[in-house]
Amino acid sequence: MKMENKLFTIGTKSVKIPLVQGGMGIGISLGGLAGAVAKEGGIGMISAAQIGYREPDFYQNPLEANRRAIHSELEKARAIAPDGIIGFNVMVAMNHYEEHVREIVAAGADLIVSGAGLPVDLPAYTEGSDIALAPIVSTEKSAKVILKYWDKKYKRTADLLVIEGPSAGGHLGFIPKQLEEFIPSVYDEEVKKILGIVRQYEEKYDRKIPVVLAGGIRNHEDYLHAMSLGVDGIQVATRFVTTVECDADERFKEAYLHANKEDIQIVKSPVGMPGRAICNPLIQTVSGGNRIPPEKCLGCIHTCKPTETPYCITEALIHAVKGELDQALLFCGEKAYEAKKIETVKEVVDSFQFF
Repeated sequence: MKMENKLFTIGTKSVKIPLVQGGMGIGISLGGLAGAVAKEGGIGMISAAQIGYREPDFYQNPLEANRRAIHSELEKARAIAPDGIIGFNVMVAMNHYEEHVREIVAAGADLIVSGAGLPVDLPAYTEGSDIALAPIVSTEKSAKVILKYWDKKYKRTADLLVIEGPSAGGHLGFIPKQLEEFIPSVYDEEVKKILGIVRQYEEKYDRKIPVVLAGGIRNHEDYLHAMSLGVDGIQVATRFVTTVECDADERFKEAYLHANKEDIQIVKSPVGMPGRAICNPLIQTVSGGNRIPPEKCLGCIHTCKPTETPYCITEALIHAVKGELDQALLFCGEKAYEAKKIETVKEVVDSFQFF
């Protein structure tokens, strides 16, 4: 079965396939993966989370290291896909959020997708630029809040909206009870309610606001189901981890290949939100009430209390991207265990049978 072509534009660029590659940090989706996805016609996303972790002065001056890496990773992606759509995922919860956003604008990215909190002031930090802005929402309530706020304060609306459901990887915009009681058919109705809110602002601004659905989308059937709800495309992250072009260490990719369904758990993140990850020695240690003190606080998250946090999320995610699995936080989507082999980005894209 083929779906009707519902392609949309980001700024002056048209997407060729209705696919956004989800941003994954630290370092899982950088210029290599984002460029490869953009080359295939989707929207490639670079994660801004501690993006400069490989810079020689990262531990002395993480902000400056991150600023430089924003430019170098975007340049890498542009070299792979000169005419593609390349954006950055930026977490509201990170310290120096404004500085990262302004650097992304200066670098010349096409799009900013922002979640892990509501990006209420994102338009203020991008004023005067033509960069497209896309908030991530998980509920009708959050969609109402962000769209109403941008409308009233900034007299603008979103250029794209990402609806991230409970089956997603990484940080989740739900309380643990909601995740425990998740029923797919019920969340389908939530998606339709969010679309109803979006339609109100489309009418007010007399323009299309594309909406993409994220969370547990792995194959053609998932894509068809998402589109049947009325969205314009899908966001896929976990599926791209086990690709040749993914920027992570091969051992990180292999952790997905070796994971069983029961290994994937909801964990408590130092960010203050629940997250989904593969159970490993780190998760077992902190789940048992033990604490792993940070070696050096890098001030990454404004909600973090270094003397109380069960572990440092920056350290844990850097261990992950480097393949140091026992000490790592291995974020993943609900269906990560379905990965059975390493593929190319093109093979993943083709498997969705968009047209």
